[in-house]
Amino acid sequence: MQEFFHSVTLDRDKCKGCINCIKRCPTEAIRVRNKKAYIIPERCIDCGECIRICPHHAKRAVCDPMSVMDQFKYTIALPPPSLMAQFNNLEDVDIVISALQEFGFDSVFEVARAAEIVSAATRQLMAEGKLELPVISSACPAVTRLIRVRFPGLIDHVLPLNAPIEVAARMAKKEAMERTGLPEEDIGAIFISPCPAKVTATKMPLGTEKSAVDGVIAVSEVYPKLFPLMNKLAAEGRQLISSQAGRIGISWGSSSGESSGLINDSYLAADGIENVIGVLEDLEDEKITGVDFIELNACSGGCVGGVLNVENPYIAETKLKRIRKTLPISMNHPDLGDLQQVLGWDAPLEFVPVMELDSNMLAAMEKMARIEEIVGQLEGLDCGSCGAPSCRALAEDVVRGMASIEDCVFYFRSQKKCGECGFASKADSEEEKS
Repeated sequence: MQEFFHSVTLDRDKCKGCINCIKRCPTEAIRVRNKKAYIIPERCIDCGECIRICPHHAKRAVCDPMSVMDQFKYTIALPPPSLMAQFNNLEDVDIVISALQEFGFDSVFEVARAAEIVSAATRQLMAEGKLELPVISSACPAVTRLIRVRFPGLIDHVLPLNAPIEVAARMAKKEAMERTGLPEEDIGAIFISPCPAKVTATKMPLGTEKSAVDGVIAVSEVYPKLFPLMNKLAAEGRQLISSQAGRIGISWGSSSGESSGLINDSYLAADGIENVIGVLEDLEDEKITGVDFIELNACSGGCVGGVLNVENPYIAETKLKRIRKTLPISMNHPDLGDLQQVLGWDAPLEFVPVMELDSNMLAAMEKMARIEEIVGQLEGLDCGSCGAPSCRALAEDVVRGMASIEDCVFYFRSQKKCGECGFASKADSEEEKS
């Protein structure tokens, strides 16, 4: 079995065994067994929905500690566009960039700057007709992983370019090596993440064997330390470090921002994991036509909706719109031919059959028939009382040997015919009908 790293983890001591998480997980990766939740590692895509929905805060994202900066002689901060939307009354992103350097980073490389380069590369590839339409953005790692495990027929549509985070880390390190003369191993690129999926993307990347990002710190960790530094810089009236990103790059922080950078109206943008799944299902069923590009974000509102942020996503989106008003359209127009090694995937995206019942087709068909038989014996309420998200999921667990059909309280009572619950059993109801 392949080893999996996950930023999303479970604190069993805080878990109360409620079923909120199992009902919202997009890949049915969570079960409740013995009154505690359990995450099936090969199915989890680290979208963070369980963190968002858990009322007991039993799910959390594991990021690197601040001390990760001490492991390198030279450190580079990689702030995402969504970071700029966390602060009130921010008119100029220069003060955030300057505060990051005041915080202790040796330099700052904006992910928004890399986003503009990825947008330019995407426009060029689409203009050359080298991509299978509609092109699906590869920027959201949770969506890319969702496609890899649940929608294998759409893999060829995924944009084969590194996400701006990876591009930023590679470019930043190259610039730092030229500027300082230090070897790459002494330079640390530290990303400030709005979501757990991006943590996982750096620890266990897709499209490349090893990420150039050396550490990931949560936005919620950095924010309270940056705020007083920003106030200090403003009070002292010091010279600020100028931003190197324009409107296109900053717009990537919210839904449809990436699409707008293509300067092409033939696009579809959806955010929120349930909406994303609906779009992917329709795309798989060939219900979506006349669209060249599809931008999908697992978090509502885009990256501003990440669970590691501090601001309400809708307020953050409004702030982002205000910030980008005064910016030039783009500040990055590089020769893309010189950036092929930075932009392109090192390895293709491959299907991971974590949901298949058996590698043998005949055996898989037999198991599917058994699942249908078990589903027919269940009430079909999808109540979650058994610890699985649906009756079909329970039936699948039974066939896989992970559960018993008697985990369904209604089935159990129908077989025992105890009548103590006050509900008529399924068997009794059928007898009455006859």
